[in-house]
Amino acid sequence: MPIVNKEEWKQFLEKYPNAHILQDAAWGDLKSEFGWDVRRIVVGDVGAQILFKSLPMGYSVAYIPRGPVAPLEMDWRSDVWGEFLAQVDATCHEQRAIFLKVEPDLWESDSVPGQLPPAGFQQSPHDIQPSRTILINLQEEEKEILGHMKSKTRYNIRLALRKEIVVRRSFNVEGFYEILSRTADRADFGIHNLNYYQRVFELFAPQGKCKLLTAEYQGQPLASVMVFANGERSWYFYGASSNEHRDRMPTYLVQWEAMRWAKEKGCLSYDLWGVPDEDLETLEAQFLERHEGLWSVYRFKRGFGGDLKRTRGPWDRVYKPLLYRLYLLWTGRGE
Repeated sequence: MPIVNKEEWKQFLEKYPNAHILQDAAWGDLKSEFGWDVRRIVVGDVGAQILFKSLPMGYSVAYIPRGPVAPLEMDWRSDVWGEFLAQVDATCHEQRAIFLKVEPDLWESDSVPGQLPPAGFQQSPHDIQPSRTILINLQEEEKEILGHMKSKTRYNIRLALRKEIVVRRSFNVEGFYEILSRTADRADFGIHNLNYYQRVFELFAPQGKCKLLTAEYQGQPLASVMVFANGERSWYFYGASSNEHRDRMPTYLVQWEAMRWAKEKGCLSYDLWGVPDEDLETLEAQFLERHEGLWSVYRFKRGFGGDLKRTRGPWDRVYKPLLYRLYLLWTGRGE
């Protein structure tokens, strides 16, 4: 059957040990607790965990985050893709989806067979996950990884050590959330409620796929990160920092320790998860003067070196064109 249950989905993912963590069964479980319906579809070597968000009047939007899961060499014109897409369409129609958004787990630099976006999809005017990021190569020795960083970042990591910052593993999600709330107020960005982060930790940490690290000074928590790993890949999703003792550079040391944790787990890359969706020339020309959105974190993240990468997509497959247009206007994405 194309529609599979959670255990069948986990068995399917065993063929793809480096699949994106947003396609992990636990991520579907998480989202199902916070207003999304989850369907999992497998046809041959292609599968996807699809999230559905209800809208007024019985409609929904469908979303595949960092999927579908498939061999990199899959031809997007192949019969198996066509069969998979037919099952996806049928499920989306059952859920009265206005459109399906796909944010594929493909870099623009990846060479794949077939023209992209696939037939029947259009480039989307907005993303849900950040399209552009900085990817740190963890395959080198620690000395080489540090060597690729900006000199100021290396200095700040060492300064934190000299100024008695200690990074510890933490299980205190409430403490993390307390710092995160202050960070959000200071930087004016939205966050989930405490229960969301608690459930993230409860679902992923027992599998060894999530770790909470906190930088402290004399026992006082100053900065904290929640990082994730799956197979040979790792991601920095959530971070928070206090306004106190910023001169001790706790954010730099806790980020470095997160990279070291990922490397020790066998990860080959560390995704800093989100910078402004601009080319490198624009980023470097404007980061000192811009502070809105992801610009506020680019200056910090660029210091760790790495490669600027952009995913393909996002792509939308529209089922109800008029409602799709209204949806874009409602979300401020229409012209």
